[in-house]
Amino acid sequence: MKILLKQSAAGLRVLLVLTVLLGVVYPLGVWAVGQIPGLQANAEGSVITQNGQAVGSSLIGIDPVAADPANDPWFHNRPSAGSSDPLGPGDPSTSGASNKSADNGDLTKLIQDRKDAIAQREGVTPDKVPADAVTASASGLDPSISVAYADLQIARVARVTGVTEDKVRQLVEDNTTGYGIGIPGVNVLKLNLAVQAVESR
Repeated sequence: MKILLKQSAAGLRVLLVLTVLLGVVYPLGVWAVGQIPGLQANAEGSVITQNGQAVGSSLIGIDPVAADPANDPWFHNRPSAGSSDPLGPGDPSTSGASNKSADNGDLTKLIQDRKDAIAQREGVTPDKVPADAVTASASGLDPSISVAYADLQIARVARVTGVTEDKVRQLVEDNTTGYGIGIPGVNVLKLNLAVQAVESR
């Protein structure tokens, strides 16, 4: 009985110490490191604000919806596999791929439908639509698109917003980085906000 009490007391002490270390000290330490300048934005979700209001995250791509599809002023993200509409938008609270193989009949038809829809929206032939415009990523929430897909959308965005094509092209260049998709890509949320800022002047 004495040994049992001794072991129980030792176990309780270990439990209390580990609870304090791993349940209090460690989380506070991680939070404190996240407040270091240069790390804080990532630690807090890379939230983008406009006029004091959160408008999204630079790490999560949510495809904008045009109130009037015939006069669509937005640059668009890659499609989401989780959307019932071929071009999205997907549900940002869930993410995932379709897990369909490249030779799956449903997937090839969906890709062709996306290609036709984008070609019609942008006023080009389907062969001008880049691959990332019609294929969903593993998450369906990529914040960036290829420069080719952004370039394809410049003429429409310029026409609808009234911003010159040269200015829109410059905004695309300004928002092109190597982050997100591993090659030069354009952050869609930042680009749309930049176009809106110029349009409202």
